[in-house]
Amino acid sequence: MGHLDHAAYGRLTPALSHAMASVGAALGLRCTVRALAATGAARRNRLLTAASAIGTGIWTMHFVAMLGSHVTGTEIRHDVPLMTLLGLVVAVVVVGAGVLAVGYGQGRGSALAVGGLTTGLGVAGMHYLAMAALRLHGSVSHDAAAVALSVAVAAATAALWAALHTRTPAAVAIASLAMGTAVSSMHYTGMAAVAVRVVPSDRALPGATAMRFVFPLAVGLGSYLFLTAAFDVLAPTAAGPAAVGESASNAAVRK
Repeated sequence: MGHLDHAAYGRLTPALSHAMASVGAALGLRCTVRALAATGAARRNRLLTAASAIGTGIWTMHFVAMLGSHVTGTEIRHDVPLMTLLGLVVAVVVVGAGVLAVGYGQGRGSALAVGGLTTGLGVAGMHYLAMAALRLHGSVSHDAAAVALSVAVAAATAALWAALHTRTPAAVAIASLAMGTAVSSMHYTGMAAVAVRVVPSDRALPGATAMRFVFPLAVGLGSYLFLTAAFDVLAPTAAGPAAVGESASNAAVRK
């Protein structure tokens, strides 16, 4: 058996992964809060933006955390299409389904349950899909997948509950840190259940090292987060039909 070290660089990668998950959650929850106060296309667009922000944060959290992973007796490579393209798509699409369920759900309790389960499946699915992208000399097994899934569902439900019940920026910030902690905990819970059986070999491994993703990840994610933040800050808050009607009525009275 090979020894799997989850923090080969000390506390650096766990701290950075938590920060990435929290930033994605902050943008996603902020967009969700504003979406619930909007109608029509404005609500849809903000919910989709929220899903992409949270999904990107989840994917980036896993990637940064994996930078600190090391297995004694073998190098680690990653299947680039499986980890980057498919993993990100799964995270955004499945999280999007959960966010939309909450955003458009008439019964908030049932919508929260469906949204939490769906989003939790997205978080866990992203994790195990990325784990399937690992390439090393040996085999990888998971002993407690159900535990990690339960943590993911709990994290997602708590985050969506926060989106429904928080309104102030301070409350969103606190909820984002909590979600970042929950998502990161899900990752490390899943990693703690990983067992690696190393089979020594001189054969070259396919795929790319984690460090080869650093520069494009930093540039791409930085640009995305900047544009998402700008969208949320600069986009006007849409007034609902009731507010428009009330304004028109007040204007008529003043005349």
